[in-house]
Amino acid sequence: MTEIARKVCMLGDFGVGKTSLVARYVRNTFSDKYLTTVGVKVDSRQLQLADGAGLKLVIWDIAGKSVIDGANQSYLRGASGLILVADGTREASLRAALGLLMQARELLPDPACVLLVNKLDLIERWEVAPATLAEIRRSLPVFETSALSGDGVEAAFAALGEALRP
Repeated sequence: MTEIARKVCMLGDFGVGKTSLVARYVRNTFSDKYLTTVGVKVDSRQLQLADGAGLKLVIWDIAGKSVIDGANQSYLRGASGLILVADGTREASLRAALGLLMQARELLPDPACVLLVNKLDLIERWEVAPATLAEIRRSLPVFETSALSGDGVEAAFAALGEALRP
């Protein structure tokens, strides 16, 4: 049986937790040491879908930016799915993530997409209003996550996996 793999790109502004979310999802680890991603890091994990079928997610953790430049355009090539990441404590990072989605949709034909609003462990410091998330949920699956605790991470990746089902 051939293994089905899907390329997924993580997009978001710097410091929103993309690399930490990948580490939590792939290795179930968290480090509070901040390391800026330069270029792209690629990781993967086998996912079991609701019907028992297997799917390999090949996750491209792209360096944080608020615009898709030439290098990022080449990283996006061939992606089937997008994970947008925003930091709940920084409203501007949510606007950046939604802007990146609009740019990516110009490059990719109808990618499956989820939005992760990260840093749920710091919810008392969130600038992103629940009403804003309710509005976004009308057009995009939204997950409130914490790379630190792991809350919401499995559910978010599982939802994307189901959307990418062969």
